[in-house]
Parts: sequence; structure tokens; C-alpha cells
Amino acid sequence: MSTSFAISADDVWAAAKRIEGAVQRTPFRHSETLSRITGARVFVKFENRQFTASFKERGALNKLLTLDDEGRRKGVIAISAGNHAQGVAYHAERLGIPATIVMPENTPFVKVHHTREFGARVVLVGETIAECVPDADRLAAEDGLTLVHPFDDPAIIAGQGTMALEMLDDEPGLEVIVTPIGGGGLISGNAVAAKAVKPDIDIIGVEAKAYASTRDALDGRTGSYGGSTVAEGIAVKAPGVLTLPIIQALVADVLVVEEAEIEEAINLYFNVEKTVAEGAGAAGLAALLAYPERFRGRSVGLVLCGGNIDSRLMATVIMRGLVREGRIARIRVAIADAPGQLAKIAGLIADAGGNIVEVEHQRLLADVALKSADIDVTIEARDAPHLDEIMTALSTAGFRARRLDAER
Repeated sequence: MSTSFAISADDVWAAAKRIEGAVQRTPFRHSETLSRITGARVFVKFENRQFTASFKERGALNKLLTLDDEGRRKGVIAISAGNHAQGVAYHAERLGIPATIVMPENTPFVKVHHTREFGARVVLVGETIAECVPDADRLAAEDGLTLVHPFDDPAIIAGQGTMALEMLDDEPGLEVIVTPIGGGGLISGNAVAAKAVKPDIDIIGVEAKAYASTRDALDGRTGSYGGSTVAEGIAVKAPGVLTLPIIQALVADVLVVEEAEIEEAINLYFNVEKTVAEGAGAAGLAALLAYPERFRGRSVGLVLCGGNIDSRLMATVIMRGLVREGRIARIRVAIADAPGQLAKIAGLIADAGGNIVEVEHQRLLADVALKSADIDVTIEARDAPHLDEIMTALSTAGFRARRLDAER
């Protein structure tokens, strides 16, 4: 293995010894149902079981434990809108190290609240992480604070790599590790560690389509990255200076997944494993869904790297999943504006085994004829074929019905 990398396997083993007992050794379990769905032999590393619900604790703690006495006394500073902030704040408080976290002003309140609860001083500035950098640099210079970078730091990379040591210790027969990529600290540390233990293992990275910066870097391209993604934890516009050479040398491939595939993976973790995965945490499973032939028949370790998803976003993902599966549908039925029509429709849906969730009359729309009405009905069905049965029952009874959600 190249000695030009930012870290060596010895650094990862040293980090594992350093953080032992202070960071959870999270479960690494075989999933029979996900294996059946994907065709691979799937094992899941539940890093959402860490105290702050993210793998970021590993690197953050390792970095804090490498500080000298003066560094501990003066404190640290980090720029983050999420998991890195909480990992640094939590372990800094445990160790008695002053911590300052610079966050964008639009950071969700719950993340700001949790970071403050861990004892950190929170500075809100700007609209993006990039706009936080000048203030963080100024505070670091004024107060002599040590920067704890989210990914481009040898101690951070080594700390994240401790996960691979645990995975291969629990399952030596593992053939592939699938890891989400943001700035590359997680996959770099895991690649160095895993390749040292088992040189023939494949390390596969996963990126959201809107932020495929590492994939493009490997292909010698530059792109424009941005926009909304459910996987905001890996919404990074460029890999790290230290992490990219490791990825180029040790990572077998970087796959790109669509938003719908990430949402499906979040739902699968919720419904199958009864666990909460944020978008970045579900990216590995999304890759198995998107590229099944790449993994079929192989022993695959998925890194569920975090579970910090906003509850309202989680609810939306679940509902959208139900719509895609045909278990929730919004239909519009054209009727004569006369007594008893709604009762007939309700009876037909009930007789077909459907459940009405919500009903709304549309009488004033310009495309609705006088003495007519449209009824918008949100219904629950068992699955897509059952929904088709309900639609057929309405049609057979003489009602014109169409799905509104299918038109989007």
C-alpha cells in the first residue's frame, strides 16, 4: 500500500485503541429480508446507534484525543450544519474541551438546539457552509482554536476507518463494503483499514446524483453541483485534498443514485429493519437497489452512517413511498351533483376493500360542468393491484375516475 496517503492502517488501529469504550461498537447484522430483496448477502453496520446517531463521533473523538494540553485548554472550532457538529460538541463536552461550532443561519432549529445542549458555543452566520468559513477562520485566529475539519484531516480519516475494522472482525467473509461519499473521510478511512486486513475486498462509494463530485473527479470531469437532496449529509461539492488520492487508489467504483432510490432505501430500512436512516445513511442500500447485478450473490456490508433525519421529512418520505406502492392514492371522480352520489362512491370503495382517508368536493372549477361535481378522494389500498381493483369497480359502476398522484 502506498505510503503517500494521509494515513496508514497503523493510524486506524491506533485510533481504534484510542476511542475504545467511548464510542459505541455498533451492531453489524445480517438482514435476511434485504438480502432477499437485493439478491446479495447483506450485512448492515448500524452507525445510527451511536449516541449522536452518526459515525461522525469516531473521527471527532480521535481528533480531540490527539490535541496537546494547550490545544485542549484553548479549545476547538468546527464548521457544520449537522452530524459533525454534534459529534464534536458531545465529545468536547465529555473531555472538558471548549467547542465553538459555526453553523449557517438556516440550520434546522433541532440541530442547533442539540449542539448547544452538548455545551458548544454556536455561532450562526450566512446561508451556506462556505459563508461560514471566514467567520470560523477569524474566530480560530483570535482565540487560538484548533479546527476540526469534517473530513480532510488525518485524525478524522483514521477515526472513521475504525468502522471497517469492526465490520471485518464481525464478518471476515465480507467481499464488499458500500459507503456513502460526501467529502470522502468515511470511505477513505474504511478503504485503508479494510484493504490492510483483506486486500481483495472491494470498496464501493455512493453519491447522490446532484452532488456526484467524486465520480466526476475520478473521470477527470468538473461539474456544477447543487440543489435539493434528501441526502444532505453527502451534499458536498468537492472531495477532500487528502481523501481523493486514497479513493483513486483503493476504491473500486463510485456509483451514483437517484433521489427516488434513496427514498426507497429509507423506507426499506424503516419497514424492514425498523430503524431510521437519514438520506446519506440509506445511500448504500440505494446503490444495491439501483445496481443489483453489481452485488448479486456477494457478501456486502452496508454502512448505515446516520439516522438524523428531520421528523417532518421522514413523514413525507414514508407517505411518498406509500403513494409509489399504490397503498395511498388520490383519485378524482366525476359525478352528477345530486343527492346520494357520494354514498354510492363510498360504498363501492368499501365493498372493494378500500379505506377512505379524505374527501373534497370540487364544484367551482372552470372545467367542471354545471350540475356536476368532481370528488377528490384519498384512499388506502393494500397494494397497487388492489388499487387497480378499486378503480375498476368505480369504472364498472359508470363513474369516471382517474388518479391525481399518477399525473405528477
